[in-house]
Amino acid sequence: MARRVVIDPVTRIEGHLRVEVDVEAGAVKDAWVSGGLFRGMEAALVGREPADAYYIAQRICGVCPVPHGHAATMAAESALGIEIPNNARIIRNLIEGAESLHSHILWFYTLAALDYVDVVAALKADAGKTSELAKTLGTRSADFGAIQARLKAFVDGGRLSIFGAGWWGHPEYKLPPELDLIAVAHYLEALDVQAEAAAIIGIMGGKFPHFMTSLPGGTAWVPTEEKLDGILFRLSKIQRFVDEALVPDTFAMAPYYIDAATYGAGVGNLLAWGVFDDEGMDPTRRFLPRGAIFDKKLSVVMPEESRVMEYVDHAWYSAGSGNLSPRNGVTEGDFTQADTAAKYSWVKAPRLDGRPMEVGPLARMLVAYVQGSPAVTTTIDDALAKLGAEGKPDVLFSLLGRVAARNLETQVIAGQMGVWANELVQALKSGDSQFFTESQATEGDGIGLWEAPRGALGHWMRVKGGRIEHYQVVTPSTWNMSPRDADGTRGPLEQALVGVPVSDPERPLEVLRVVHSFDP
Repeated sequence: MARRVVIDPVTRIEGHLRVEVDVEAGAVKDAWVSGGLFRGMEAALVGREPADAYYIAQRICGVCPVPHGHAATMAAESALGIEIPNNARIIRNLIEGAESLHSHILWFYTLAALDYVDVVAALKADAGKTSELAKTLGTRSADFGAIQARLKAFVDGGRLSIFGAGWWGHPEYKLPPELDLIAVAHYLEALDVQAEAAAIIGIMGGKFPHFMTSLPGGTAWVPTEEKLDGILFRLSKIQRFVDEALVPDTFAMAPYYIDAATYGAGVGNLLAWGVFDDEGMDPTRRFLPRGAIFDKKLSVVMPEESRVMEYVDHAWYSAGSGNLSPRNGVTEGDFTQADTAAKYSWVKAPRLDGRPMEVGPLARMLVAYVQGSPAVTTTIDDALAKLGAEGKPDVLFSLLGRVAARNLETQVIAGQMGVWANELVQALKSGDSQFFTESQATEGDGIGLWEAPRGALGHWMRVKGGRIEHYQVVTPSTWNMSPRDADGTRGPLEQALVGVPVSDPERPLEVLRVVHSFDP
């Protein structure tokens, strides 16, 4: 007989999430994912000026305000017929790239790594052997003895704080103590490194979170040689950490959790709207391009936003809020009760061509890989070889693949940031001083289709008489955390949880790993 296991709240995420699973014979038989927060930001935007959406929509997410700001400002530009200058494009790419670096580093070490790293077990490590292991693995070294002593003082003093209730000692923690200690050292260092990425956004955006400069029409930030030097200096620090810690740590941990390549695949449908524009501003030719993959078949089709529909059969919204395209979407809350057989979430169920779609780094990387992106192809092929899966990219449809894709994307973006910075330097040397374009238009329909670190993001805006008449947002977590639709088809995370092994239903660590792999 199945046993119902509930995790509520799911911690180490940005938001409010409840996960229920039925466990039978040591594995998840069924799953329900419930978003516990009604936001209603769309309603807050109606009646305001189009430019206001840039500021307000950033408040949708405290971890990734930048992509919401960019999607909102792109929707306004689309509605009002504004073409931004090339300098503004480059600056937006740099700000967006810094956001991705900040978010991905934060995700791996602060939010997800503790599902794989037993912090307390690091106290059993031999500091000398840890240094030798770091050298063997090609990962960044540190004063492991001092870090271990610091950790011991925290544990002995009962100061683990929010980590005090961790499931330390769980049999599914498989790393040797020395690798646990390496990961703890890099966890601490990552706190400073992700702050460097946030500082880049602060330099170019005025502050972080909720940056101030990517207004409809371009950018209000004008670079100077001194500011560019500061950005390049910080980028070099971040890239070294990614190359010397994040990526080597990923490959060092993978062999101990290689079984994670056999479950957590999800729906097998992937969607990316694309991110980082080229000079032609063609959304199909972005650095990480647009595309969709269906049924795990590694071929890309071009998704049409008009074929996106939102359903609310199992979400707490009025019947009039469902079965609509976001172009005409309605966000009208109608809470009843939490019932997994009926309505159980504040998250709608978006579908593309009637199908649930996983979004995020795995989608972006595989869509780019299939389309032959040089940087992505090289990175994925090298990773597959190191994982013993050379020529088998379909193995990435798994928990392990989802984790690896996010960290590999971090390396790809870090490598590209210097290219964009150099583009900006060359543009300034050529005398190009245009950063902003004004518009007098007061009406139109617009869409901002972009990517947040967590996945495909869409903002739909209709402007009439200089005011927002309609606004709708479909976030990455709306795609990934969606409940069942009208046909009873599970959302991507729900489907990914089915079949996950659970060794201890009282401490369902394996379930948390899959949940965190989507970075809710």
